Amino acid sequence: MSKDLTTSVVARDNVLNNTYALTELEKNLELGGVQFEGETVFTKEQVATLLDVTERTIDNYIANHGEELAKNGYKILKGNALKNLKLAYVDETNFVDINPKAPTLSVFTFRALLNLAMLITDSERAKAIRSRMLDIVIDVIAQKAGGKTKYINQRDANYLIASYTEDSYRKIFTDALRDYLDMGQHKYVVYTNKIYKAVFCERAQEYKKILDLSKKDKIRDTLYTEVLNAIGSFENGLAVQLKQQCEQLGRKLTSKELDGLIKQAEESPFLQPFILDARIKMASRDLAFREALHYKLEQYIQAVPQGDFDKFLGEKSRSLQEQLSDTETLAVLKRLKDR
Repeated sequence: MSKDLTTSVVARDNVLNNTYALTELEKNLELGGVQFEGETVFTKEQVATLLDVTERTIDNYIANHGEELAKNGYKILKGNALKNLKLAYVDETNFVDINPKAPTLSVFTFRALLNLAMLITDSERAKAIRSRMLDIVIDVIAQKAGGKTKYINQRDANYLIASYTEDSYRKIFTDALRDYLDMGQHKYVVYTNKIYKAVFCERAQEYKKILDLSKKDKIRDTLYTEVLNAIGSFENGLAVQLKQQCEQLGRKLTSKELDGLIKQAEESPFLQPFILDARIKMASRDLAFREALHYKLEQYIQAVPQGDFDKFLGEKSRSLQEQLSDTETLAVLKRLKDR
């Protein structure tokens, strides 16, 4: 999966969907522009000057990437919108000359300007903006995540409950392995890895290497809520099936028989939506937040939506310690424990 902003739509969207980074970028890059209808905008002439390219070059990129640029704020003003801009700025000395008789005017929002800077390959100024952009994005994510991204998953308001619930299912599953599977003590490690592979295609050691985790780091402390939910569903369902099969057969199951149950679960239409969601969330978020590429999940990578940046970096996101000090959260955990 390429992280090159000039070639990867996902990489570009992961910058442009991060409103927290955009705020810092606008502050730090100091590119100018004028305020219009609540946004900073630039004319095509201004953009050409800022990126040191010709207006024809910009037109070529608009022709080839018009839909993407329009999504991020490029537009052609006409009618009342153009009239209002002319009334506000046509006489301002800090704004480019606008032909009062021009029927239309192409403008870029700050976001669309960044989008264009990520696309243009033959401009040293665009290249410098991209370099500064990536530095600021990394700094913002680290700062908002409390200094490191290893446990950024825990900032999800639903993480604590999902973690507690999955831990309960884990206990049910390991008890079922103990009571209903005819295999040595290594069965716990073997079947933890097989469930991980079924959910996100990696063994524990593969995952730890990708995230650069130490031996003492617990994998489940770094997993997103959706991944924990998928693992918990596997564990709970397999525990029930192990018990049922053991009682029907009048003996413990073999490893081959349990492998068959895992295969059935992986292909179950009831579990497939949860598995797909877990793979998409892990692959996409880890690339955006942790700069970690899960090679076996590359086909599942998507741009991280703005809502996820709000979830993990926004005002409502809190560290695990902050969540544990919240009385409402503790009350929910107590109800789960009592249940």
